[in-house]
Amino acid sequence: MFIRRSGSVLAERALMTTIEITLPDQPAQDAQRAGLLSPELLEKWLREQLKAQRVDQLFSAMDRMAAVDEPPTMSPEAVAEEISAMRAERRRNHGLG
Repeated sequence: MFIRRSGSVLAERALMTTIEITLPDQPAQDAQRAGLLSPELLEKWLREQLKAQRVDQLFSAMDRMAAVDEPPTMSPEAVAEEISAMRAERRRNHGLG
């Protein structure tokens, strides 16, 4: 695969990149005839794939977090107490309370 970034700037201020893909002739011709190699369609497909990949990564991270078998560092009550103390300190520092 060959990738080249163009220095030209489009109206929406996006740099363009040229990608050269090596495919067997038959699938390349079939894809071209089906309109699958248009820049607009390829961009849409790539964006969809990138989004799907990010979602997969998010769920993988969530699975890893769920697999951690450790108690939370702070209880919800302790977190609430810390937040209340921080807010009270801010009010004192800003003359609000």
